[in-house]
Amino acid sequence: MGLFSAILGLPLAPLRGVIWLGEVIQQRVEQQMTDPTVIRRELEAIDEKARAGELSPEEQRAAQSQVLGRLIPQPATPAPPADERSPGDD
Repeated sequence: MGLFSAILGLPLAPLRGVIWLGEVIQQRVEQQMTDPTVIRRELEAIDEKARAGELSPEEQRAAQSQVLGRLIPQPATPAPPADERSPGDD
């Protein structure tokens, strides 16, 4: 049975490879987005732009909040209760 399923699954091998590669890339991006060194560099760049007059204080605070927000894990949005779902949501 293993040989038979391997032969039938062979056409899906490229798709599995692409999915695996996508997962690896996603993990790497997530690591870089939450790397403290990268975040510190981004905050320093924001401060430098603010000192150079390229950012207003409001823009600086917004940019800093956006960068620091990546350090705080966002809670998953819960699914609405079954009685609030529309019939086509299933």
